[in-house]
Amino acid sequence: MLPVAEQMKIIRRGTVEIIMEEELQQKLEQSVATGRPLKIKAGFDPTAPDLHIGHTVLIQKMRQFQELGHEILFLIGDFTGMIGDPTGKSETRKRLTREQVQANADTYREQVFKILDPERTKIVFNSAWMKDMGATDLINLSAHYTVARMLERDDFHKRFTSQQPISIHEFIYPLIQGYDSVALQADVELGGSDQKFNLLVGRELQRDFGQRPQSVIMMPLLEGLDGVHKMSKSLNNYIGITEPPKEIYGKVMSISDDLMLRYYELVSDVGLEELERIRAGVAGAPDGAHPMESKKALAKELTARFHGVEAAERAAEEFTRQFARKEMPDAIDEVTCSVAEPVWICRLLTKNGLTASNGEARRLIKQGGVKLDGERLTDDNLAFDHPGETVVIQAGKRKFLKVHFTA
Repeated sequence: MLPVAEQMKIIRRGTVEIIMEEELQQKLEQSVATGRPLKIKAGFDPTAPDLHIGHTVLIQKMRQFQELGHEILFLIGDFTGMIGDPTGKSETRKRLTREQVQANADTYREQVFKILDPERTKIVFNSAWMKDMGATDLINLSAHYTVARMLERDDFHKRFTSQQPISIHEFIYPLIQGYDSVALQADVELGGSDQKFNLLVGRELQRDFGQRPQSVIMMPLLEGLDGVHKMSKSLNNYIGITEPPKEIYGKVMSISDDLMLRYYELVSDVGLEELERIRAGVAGAPDGAHPMESKKALAKELTARFHGVEAAERAAEEFTRQFARKEMPDAIDEVTCSVAEPVWICRLLTKNGLTASNGEARRLIKQGGVKLDGERLTDDNLAFDHPGETVVIQAGKRKFLKVHFTA
């Protein structure tokens, strides 16, 4: 095993919060001293048939722990999935049938091994211990938490104060998720930043059951292709890991450079030193990696992860050919532009030498001679006001400019 200080550098990567960090360091020191790996748990309710890149943030962190030599417990919540996690919900969510949950769980098992080593991953189902829990056991478990504590949870509190329904079975959800940690005797639990309440319930239940409380590592919710909202199929801003190679590659190439850094930090295998070189390149440092080359490398890495190296190579070649057909040059001038105030498209074109005047810019747009990211622009009043956005502007047939918008 690596020394504890080196392990902590890797573990801290991309995390939102570690509870308690000193506790975790002590556990790692004991692990190194005794040679006993820590038990790392992360739970996934199979509420949808497939995963997207956002779901893989936790799996990537599990992989890092796995490579550090620790025991990975990939928990499929086939029991809790039938209840439905109430986190962030403004109303009682629809419950899934056992058949729906089981079908989704089968696909999860296939997909996670594109990231985790199947020989070193233990897949567990919380129905294994929950199916034997009788009414008396459930009542005893419920006695470990009060209604007042449950109502401290933000989504429950909002629904209670606005007089919206909260079903009793929703209170049971965090108790069962917490009890999973007791059943598995987890040393560490991973979860999204929105899961803090549930993760802390696990710590408290372990303490009540005479176990050492698990350390908690919270990861951020990955933004989708828009760079603003959480990656979600309902918002159509996602990259599905079962999508065709060309879709994955193309979607990664469409993200902004700032969002690219976020993806590198949370779902890429690049080392910490290379990550800093990529970050320096985005910041414009002369010794940093070129942002476009970094984006191509990320697109190829993620496509290869889910479809293999050959498929990723073909997707890259097809992407290049596609832009060649659109007369996109290999090298494009890049500028950074502040959106402290909205930036008018015509002024942007003129300021950067793509047109001679604002009037010419208007005429060119009306004639269909300006494209944004390959799509013809029709609105000559368009203004940019979103920091973090990156666009490629084409004026006429041969003038191109890549613009990075900052705050």
